[in-house]
Amino acid sequence: MPVPLAPYPTTPAPYSPTTNGPQSQLVCSGCRILLMYPIGATSVCCAVCNAVTAAPPPGTEMAQLVCGGCHTLLMYIRGATSVQCSCCHTVNLALEANQVAHVNCGNCKMLLMYQYGARSVKCAVCSFVTSVGASASTIEQKLST
Repeated sequence: MPVPLAPYPTTPAPYSPTTNGPQSQLVCSGCRILLMYPIGATSVCCAVCNAVTAAPPPGTEMAQLVCGGCHTLLMYIRGATSVQCSCCHTVNLALEANQVAHVNCGNCKMLLMYQYGARSVKCAVCSFVTSVGASASTIEQKLST
């Protein structure tokens, strides 16, 4: 008895991830890439490094900042006052947008962020200290480190 031949294979449709409702994002605890996950998930497995990262409870507002030590993107629960980087262990000050001011470094012109009320800010790139605040004249000095 003849065996029927299988039909020619068809090209598979290109993969397109389906979104089943709202999604959120978090930073992988292993390789530090940004992961998307469905809201309500309790943990997320990274497709790159297979690390499992716990997801915050639904409804938790998250914020992001860049670590001042190693420039890694950090995510934290909004309202936290400080965030410790898991890569370089730098403790970063977490400020809300209305608590932060900006000034250009008086030496290298790098845009710097500082807390309102500060009298000066030290540049992390060149260690130059730029005076800020209410005074009309700005006094700048190079600190030896």
